[in-house]
Amino acid sequence: MGYLTQWSFDPFIVVVALVVMAHEMGIAHLARRSRPARTRARRRRSLLFYGGLALLLLTVTSPIDYWADRYFMVHMVEHLILMFFAPMLIVAGAPWLPFMHALPVGARRRVGRAVLLGVWAGPLRAVGRFLTSGAVAVVVFNLVMVFWHIPGPFDLAVSSSMVHIWLMHGSFFVAGVAFWLQILRSPPFIPRLTSMGKIGAILGTNVVMTILAMAMSIFATHSWYSVYDHLPGVRLSPLVDQEIGAAILWVCGDFWAMPALMMVIRRAVAEEGSASALLDRFFHRPVVPPIEAPAAGAPSPR
Repeated sequence: MGYLTQWSFDPFIVVVALVVMAHEMGIAHLARRSRPARTRARRRRSLLFYGGLALLLLTVTSPIDYWADRYFMVHMVEHLILMFFAPMLIVAGAPWLPFMHALPVGARRRVGRAVLLGVWAGPLRAVGRFLTSGAVAVVVFNLVMVFWHIPGPFDLAVSSSMVHIWLMHGSFFVAGVAFWLQILRSPPFIPRLTSMGKIGAILGTNVVMTILAMAMSIFATHSWYSVYDHLPGVRLSPLVDQEIGAAILWVCGDFWAMPALMMVIRRAVAEEGSASALLDRFFHRPVVPPIEAPAAGAPSPR
């Protein structure tokens, strides 16, 4: 039972509490000017957002964070939550408009003008445009994922709490949000990728995860990460621990990829009108117009 008792208090709990308060204030302000149906839809989305925040809290206060310092396989569970599942729920929850309306009208307009037009916010706007520009978000996400699993950067992050929390975990989360903004509907953001681009992004990212997992397991002859060598009280071999972590990365990749892929394909079929039309677009085949039946009484072609 000792594995389940290592809970801790993290200041991030206070941040999450403030975020929830701001979100609820925004929902209340929007409810005064929205139709009841739209308010109910916004409330349903907020449950997804709160689920994402709960997952983030789980990674920093639960035994997951404690045992991740001792077992690589637990660290991989933590990374999957930060890269995929928490950002996915937060983006699906679309908290952006409630946040924008959390402030009073006057303060909201001043902040909006400062962020959208202020000179000081120019670099921030440029970074935001870059990270949300379609394929760039997907490429950056995969680069971040691979970089932090290279032995040097990984060992540095585990050895330094500042690098671990603010650089590794922070980049996982930010890149994850940018990635899912290209896959999911999250008003007022509009994904830059087409349906084919979304399918390619999901499949390509899953392939990168598989190759990374294979490199850490099938093709590895020794443990990559020196921080897990000879830890006191840990009897599991570092290489076996690494292989189990790679298996988690490999298998759990399908837990997010398959549902996301099915959702994107279903929406793409609805947009194209049929599965055959979607395949025609995918293979760049010319669209053949349907053959019209001859009018009644018209002579049939010979």
